[in-house]
Amino acid sequence: MLTRLLLACGLALAVVAPVRAASWPAPVDGTYVVPEFRFDDGETMRDLRLHYVTLGSPHHDAAGHVDNAVLVLHGTGGDTNQFLRDQFAGVLFVPGGLLDASKYFIVITDGIGHGKSSKPSDGLREKFPHYGYRDMVRAQHDVLVDALHVDHLRLVMGTSMGGMQTWLWGETYPSMMDALMPLASLPIQISGRNRVWRDMIVDDIRNDPDYRGGEYRNEPIRGLEAAWYIEWIFGSAPLYDQTLLPTQSASDAYFMEKVKPTAMRLDANDMMYQFESSRDYDPEPDLGKITAALLAVNSADDQINPPELGIVDKDIAKVRHGRFVLLPITSATRGHGTHTLPAIWGKYLEQLLTSSAR
Repeated sequence: MLTRLLLACGLALAVVAPVRAASWPAPVDGTYVVPEFRFDDGETMRDLRLHYVTLGSPHHDAAGHVDNAVLVLHGTGGDTNQFLRDQFAGVLFVPGGLLDASKYFIVITDGIGHGKSSKPSDGLREKFPHYGYRDMVRAQHDVLVDALHVDHLRLVMGTSMGGMQTWLWGETYPSMMDALMPLASLPIQISGRNRVWRDMIVDDIRNDPDYRGGEYRNEPIRGLEAAWYIEWIFGSAPLYDQTLLPTQSASDAYFMEKVKPTAMRLDANDMMYQFESSRDYDPEPDLGKITAALLAVNSADDQINPPELGIVDKDIAKVRHGRFVLLPITSATRGHGTHTLPAIWGKYLEQLLTSSAR
């Protein structure tokens, strides 16, 4: 679900400085500022900052339209760096990779409230507009069309929150892309246990006395720790974690050295806004509007999107060119965090690209 959940998968958490293999190109930073952005609830914000990175160069067809653009969308609490690591970029963006940056124009955005895009911790705190997923998708569209002059996408793909936004992209701009690949997501309103644990996270932070209605002088660390612990549990992979931490001492050390310190690097307002932004997500009624080829991929050990719910199995029939793949639990899967490991699901991406080729 989140970049932070890479920790739950036993993967490196330090994403401030991307690890770049020599075989994939350095990303190019960009920022687009929307002079006045109107959110779906009517709130407005002047000079909304939208950060993105690109790899590769756009290619134009005979009519002058970009025909090789790929949009990649991150999870809740993540940012562009989620994909600028060897485990992802070093598999997909390298020469000969499925999304070889010498052939594709890859665009990775920081969603509103995340990374280097505008967010509550920049200064507005709880006065920051209460954005939702649909606002984030529209902002991503602004980056592509207004900043990068891209009016067509070869592929939209995303992980967790980015996977959910991929479903929304297919409904909102159905003629704009050839293919869609939502990873680690469900195409329904967030409800049931998925909604309750999000409520718990927000409640833990808001009820910390140090939160002070969002105007805290120091981070409300007790609330943040409780919230992060909930997030870690749901993002964890039991089989892998047992293999990684086979003894009591190893588990205790992992908690103290890896899990517990993470809360110190979080911002309470940013985290609350990120989780509350899912409130407007409900693609199910409009799944029939999706016309692009769509291949959804989940992992059977994903505790956030558990397979026993049978939701994607049922709803994929509403997508005219839709297909669903459930990855079995193996020693290689990492629960929810499997979404950022293309070495596991890359063959399905290859199938999607082949079947959707013009």
